[in-house]
Amino acid sequence: MSFYLTDAEWAAIQLSLQVASLAIAIALPPAILLGYALARWKFPGYTLVNALVHLPIVLPPVVTGYVLLVLFGRQGMLGSFFADVFGIVFAFRWTGAALAAGIMAFPLIIRPVKLSFELSDGQLEEAAHSLGTSRLRTFLLITLPLALPGILSGAILGFAKAMGEFGATITFVSNIPGETRTLSLALYTEMQSLSGDAGAIRLTVIAIVVSIGALVFSEVISRRLSRKLGGQHD
Repeated sequence: MSFYLTDAEWAAIQLSLQVASLAIAIALPPAILLGYALARWKFPGYTLVNALVHLPIVLPPVVTGYVLLVLFGRQGMLGSFFADVFGIVFAFRWTGAALAAGIMAFPLIIRPVKLSFELSDGQLEEAAHSLGTSRLRTFLLITLPLALPGILSGAILGFAKAMGEFGATITFVSNIPGETRTLSLALYTEMQSLSGDAGAIRLTVIAIVVSIGALVFSEVISRRLSRKLGGQHD
């Protein structure tokens, strides 16, 4: 069996990289802010917010995709707003695939981010405040760098999840060649074809390599973070 990828398979992989990159760009900033809030503050509705953050993990992906279609479809409240004001269309477009992937990846991003903020030394922030440094400047110059390993770990895991997202994507944006057919959707298409075994195997190998690479890279970063924090407390 030849392992040379066809043009359609290359297109699916390139689209997956594009979708996953935009998904992380969408999900990472709110994950950092919300992860910090959940790590440092206790507020009314904390448990509910924490549950909603992790809802995509337990909710069937098809349900998430349908909710996105209702909200961000061309006739949906948010979809019509983005289309009319910004000219951004999500339904049945690759931008919608990125949105779906970002939402499905969000819980995997925020968990290590939140943990990293919880483990960072809050006394350094208090010392900065006592010296007159504003909270925003303290966050940018002290808190954020200390949490960077966890943020990177979350981004890597989220990227891998976004690369392999399927259920919410196919429900929200369908399986359109060259537009929304990402790696996982291309694999699904090959599996439906009577002559698609070779293509399915090639795409499966690529998906496994990407996933293992992301998990290993994330584990390496987590261990370095643990050693660093352990050294600080000795």
